[in-house]
Amino acid sequence: MSKETVTKIEIEKATTSKINEVDFNNLVFGNIFTDHMFVCDFEDGAWQTPKITPYQPLTLDPSARVFHYGQAVFEGMKAYKDEHDDIWLFRPEENFNRINKSSHRLAMPEFPKEYFFEGLTELLKLEKDWIKKGFGNSLYIRPFVIATEPGVSASPAKKYKFMIICSPAQSYYGGEVRVKIADHYSRAASGGFGFAKAAGNYAGQFFPTSIANEEGFQQIIWTDSEHHEYLEEAGTMNIFFRIGDKLVTCPISDRILDGITRRSVITMAEDMGIDVEVRPIKVSEIIEAVNKGELKEIFGSGTAAVINPIAGFGYKGDKWELPKTENTYAAKIKQAIMDIQYNTVEDKFGWRVKV
Repeated sequence: MSKETVTKIEIEKATTSKINEVDFNNLVFGNIFTDHMFVCDFEDGAWQTPKITPYQPLTLDPSARVFHYGQAVFEGMKAYKDEHDDIWLFRPEENFNRINKSSHRLAMPEFPKEYFFEGLTELLKLEKDWIKKGFGNSLYIRPFVIATEPGVSASPAKKYKFMIICSPAQSYYGGEVRVKIADHYSRAASGGFGFAKAAGNYAGQFFPTSIANEEGFQQIIWTDSEHHEYLEEAGTMNIFFRIGDKLVTCPISDRILDGITRRSVITMAEDMGIDVEVRPIKVSEIIEAVNKGELKEIFGSGTAAVINPIAGFGYKGDKWELPKTENTYAAKIKQAIMDIQYNTVEDKFGWRVKV
């Protein structure tokens, strides 16, 4: 393995690549990882020299605090390659800001901006062949931070590991999705850390989601923890409703993730002249709208799919199907965002960043 230094980052290249073993036409999301990873340790009150090394397992003490007290946060972002082989990121500074916001909430040290962007840039340059051209193809990027200090005393760790790993991804299509509106379980509570991309937020969703799966639903629309009266998120995505010609979504709070795609959808919809309302949405309002024929669309927004349409929903044993609509808001907004991501149109919002 060869070693070299780029500014502050030590780079150790893999001697061989596993890229030729990968079937890029049949990728399962998040199962295949590229040849290298970015690693930086926090020790003695400071982030140490960042490194890029060959992708490999970690060695951690069994008492590492991430295993016992759940100090772990992450991000999800993507890199795209256009027809000229240029590589682009979509609003990466928002991901950087959010992982530090999540870290702060879990009493973890914030990561330096120069390390994040230089490390990410050098990693993507090394893995450029893993980013395939073509609409829908991308490289999924997973930055994350875990507490590595040994010890089982219930207090914040003094040692952490910041990492970035990458996984090639195809165009995401989940088929027809039907969701169950939660009336018992909650994703997050007021005063908690539902707004953070913390590992524990997702672990707590798996059991109620598995129950919904058994009932024929693919995901859950979460409701407020106190009365289950107001709609909040759809699985791991922010949620939008089209009532008549108006697009409605709930406001963010300390229970709801401030989705980067959510913000992009709102901006894009407003730019298209769509009437957008950000306000609390009652379950009863949505049921009334679907019964009156006024509920035209429901869709979730997030990094993996950009926008995922929802075909129907259930609540307390009742089920509703949405009408098949042409020229949907979901399709138009998704196409417009992806056009920016893949550098096929002018980016008047300044969202696209060249690597």
